[in-house]
Amino acid sequence: MAAKGSGCALVGSEDDGGPGLVRQDVAAGDGSVVNQVGRDLTVLPPAVVPVMESLSAVAGVGRVRASTGVFVGRSEELAGLDAAVSGAGGRAVVVAVHGLGGVGKSTLAARFAESRGDRFSFVWWVTADSPAAIATGLADLAVAIAAEAAVLPAEQRVELGVRWLATHDEWLLVLDNVTTPADAAGLLERVRTGTVVITSRRGTGWGGIPTVAVDVLTAGQAVDLLHRLVRSEWPDADLAGAEALCAELGFLPLAVEQAAAYLAQNRINPTAYLDLLGRSPARMFAAAKEDGDARQTMARVWHVTLDRLADTPLAGEVLRVAAWCAPDGIPRDLLADLGEEIDVHEALGRLAAYSMITLTGTTVSVHRLVQAVTRTQDPHDPHRRPEDVAAARDTATTILSNAVAELDPRSPADWPRYQQVLPHARALLEHTTPDTDTPHTIRLLARLGHYLDSRGDPGAAVTHHARAAQSCQRLYGPDHRETLPFRGNLANAYRAAGDLDRAIPLLEAVVADRERLLGPDHPDTLTARNNLAYAYETAGDLGRATPLYEAALADGERVLGPDHRETLPFRGNLANAYRAAGDLDRAIPLYEANLAHSERVLGSDHLVTLISRNNLAYGYEAAGDLDRAIPLYEATLADRVRLLGPDHPDTLVSRNNLAYAFHVAGDSDRAIPLLEAVVADRERVLGADHPHTLDSRNNLACVCQFLGDLDRAIPLHQAVLAARERVMGSDHPNTLASRSNLASAYLATGDPDAAIPLLEAAVAARERVLGPDHWDTLAARAGLANAYWNAGDRGRAVPLLEAVVADFDRVVGPDQPITLILRGKLDRVRHS
Repeated sequence: MAAKGSGCALVGSEDDGGPGLVRQDVAAGDGSVVNQVGRDLTVLPPAVVPVMESLSAVAGVGRVRASTGVFVGRSEELAGLDAAVSGAGGRAVVVAVHGLGGVGKSTLAARFAESRGDRFSFVWWVTADSPAAIATGLADLAVAIAAEAAVLPAEQRVELGVRWLATHDEWLLVLDNVTTPADAAGLLERVRTGTVVITSRRGTGWGGIPTVAVDVLTAGQAVDLLHRLVRSEWPDADLAGAEALCAELGFLPLAVEQAAAYLAQNRINPTAYLDLLGRSPARMFAAAKEDGDARQTMARVWHVTLDRLADTPLAGEVLRVAAWCAPDGIPRDLLADLGEEIDVHEALGRLAAYSMITLTGTTVSVHRLVQAVTRTQDPHDPHRRPEDVAAARDTATTILSNAVAELDPRSPADWPRYQQVLPHARALLEHTTPDTDTPHTIRLLARLGHYLDSRGDPGAAVTHHARAAQSCQRLYGPDHRETLPFRGNLANAYRAAGDLDRAIPLLEAVVADRERLLGPDHPDTLTARNNLAYAYETAGDLGRATPLYEAALADGERVLGPDHRETLPFRGNLANAYRAAGDLDRAIPLYEANLAHSERVLGSDHLVTLISRNNLAYGYEAAGDLDRAIPLYEATLADRVRLLGPDHPDTLVSRNNLAYAFHVAGDSDRAIPLLEAVVADRERVLGADHPHTLDSRNNLACVCQFLGDLDRAIPLHQAVLAARERVMGSDHPNTLASRSNLASAYLATGDPDAAIPLLEAAVAARERVLGPDHWDTLAARAGLANAYWNAGDRGRAVPLLEAVVADFDRVVGPDQPITLILRGKLDRVRHS
């Protein structure tokens, strides 16, 4: 065998046949390398180890991430990088750029390297997602500086690369996509000069290293990016709907770039892409450009991060549950039951550290696209298995339902929690369908429906109650005892929203079903009958309402007893019906009896007792007995302030009623300030558009009109009418009342020409909505007749007034005060 280092070649005596040649490099022990090819051996001279300290970077040599050619925004982030790397004075400068995967950290670093390249003698880009990748990048750097290093072992090349960085300055090293600060710690400990820009999803753990946070683009920047990317390949593209698409993508650069590539490649517009995203999210999240990197898609970009969190299994579950909530402001305590307290805190902390969530002391936020991908089932993705996604959905539902299970939707003290839960419940309901609803979903829908009704949003309340009833019927069947109450809730929601055409038939069906399934004397049946009577009364049909109230009270006293707490509302509602019919001789004794029963059975401070006391005061006011009405209103108000607080809706009702009673008593000095205060408080507590707020503003307008202050009354009436049309709709009874009130104010100014069109519209609408015999319809026709008379149109005024008097005779009765007043008016008109 040849001596070491001889450089000669030894040729074996065997023939050249046999298997194909295999090359092996074997170190000879002295720095030389023995190359074996088949049976031929060649001993090469020792490799030369370059002296890295003495080598300078060659002009034009370096490595930078390829640019897409499109860059928008990020001026603040670039300024942050400039500030971080300036003024180093020869010392090493390290800055970490962090943010959510896909937010554009690498693009920002590439832009910085490209636009600030003249500051550095050498720029080197390293894909740094693992310690091995960092080592490879440093080894390549050594070869770029000294080509002869290419034949050295990998470990030696890495050492040479580090040595060069440690002994030179004015270079820029980008470590892209560092997983954890520990991966780069060894390198940074040895580097004392130059500039290192790190990009990472990790937002914490960087010690004293300055950081630059990268967030999503602004709406305008995202749209600009989409336009520029698409038009670079498809100049005449139709990009209508780009704003909506970018908003749906949460202005995340990666998502915008992926969408732009899809639009340009497939020649579709943003609206079509949105439709595909809604119908086939899994496919769209994974769609890559024909020659693109399938790893850089929405479906894959966060998969890697979750893989890194595999040692914290609860992190995935927390993220999946949070994916069903609204993106921002998820209360941390809602997630507390997902595991042991310390485990939940650690899961949240790790998710935040990798920029998957934004964490504060009280809330969690998740980018909406992260949520969308996390909610999208994928049997091939261990983080989005269908069974895990469905379980997270049901867990989120249970958490939200339990959060309000013990709360009173009518109590302002409980409203802050409802306000916390509502946006997340709405997000959950938006991203689910009724066929996935559970009993917890139904209970959540019902409680939110009651809350929304209390806050003056009856339309939204109807939507929630309708889905609860639908899902309950699917789960339990139409005749189940669980289903009937939710159908009753829906019917009452329709009534509160003024939709009597749907409320009354549904209530009639509920009564019939409860009679059939529970029996005519079951308490739930009696309650349903009472609710139906209330709907009839709301529709102005006292002819059907009053007998039903009477039957409900008689049955309640017989089945439950006269003092039963369920009997008390029946008695109070019957008294209200008698008062509405002008039959105060029967109404007031019932009010008095109901208050006595309430105080004896429930106590003087019970909420039902306070309602009974308020109703009795209202009865006394209707009878003109203000000496008894006002002290009773004052006592009720004081009790409600003491028991419920000054801002409870019932307290505000009492203050409104007391203010109006002062007005009826002629005490405007107390009525006006109190009404103004009630308007302000209801705007603050309930909102400017809440029906109760509009009621108080309407009352203030009416009082101002009565006092002759039409300059103030008319703008108030106009504002109330506009708000009621917007909030309740043009056909709601309160809207119709506002139209008549504004018309009466115009009449008071001597402007019948402005009043008559309003009154004609009010009459037509009331006849259509309430029916020709409703009290409000008759009153509107009387007001129209008066307007015709004031306008000098006797030919229309007299026949209409004659018809109105005849209708009041028939519907209300010939001896009722309103009938007598109108008959006197007709006599004066005929003889004038």
